[in-house]
Amino acid sequence: MAKAKEGQAAPDFTLPWTGEGEFSLADHRGRWVVLAFYPGDFTPTCTKQFCNYRDGRERIDDLDAEVIGISPQDVDSHERFTAEHGLTVPLAADVDKSVAGAYGVLAPGGSFVRRAIFVVDPEGVIRYRKVALVGLGFEDADDLHSALDRAHAAA
Repeated sequence: MAKAKEGQAAPDFTLPWTGEGEFSLADHRGRWVVLAFYPGDFTPTCTKQFCNYRDGRERIDDLDAEVIGISPQDVDSHERFTAEHGLTVPLAADVDKSVAGAYGVLAPGGSFVRRAIFVVDPEGVIRYRKVALVGLGFEDADDLHSALDRAHAAA
């Protein structure tokens, strides 16, 4: 399995999502992008994570970056998750886990997606990477600010 690292070009991808059309990383060149991989809709920690982003929407909007959640559930599940919790971060459906695999965030055997944050700069280079071995915690809105600050300094 590949492992996307800081300083390398971010693996490009296009996925269906809860936004308009499809999300393509290449379409976001020229902007900072935060990719938030997570194991699953409606799980306790994932719900807390994305509700934190909802509640910290002003902090998220202040990032001047596109923040997108990515997990293996389909768009229908993402739309139910979003509606039930009033989520504000769009969610992409990596149903076959190919994007998670390209970023090196699949657990051994590919059984689940690890919680991870990647910050991609406007040129498409990974400037920050954090992958959790155990997904019981998450990067909150303030952590995303700190990650983006570090990424800006590395660029």
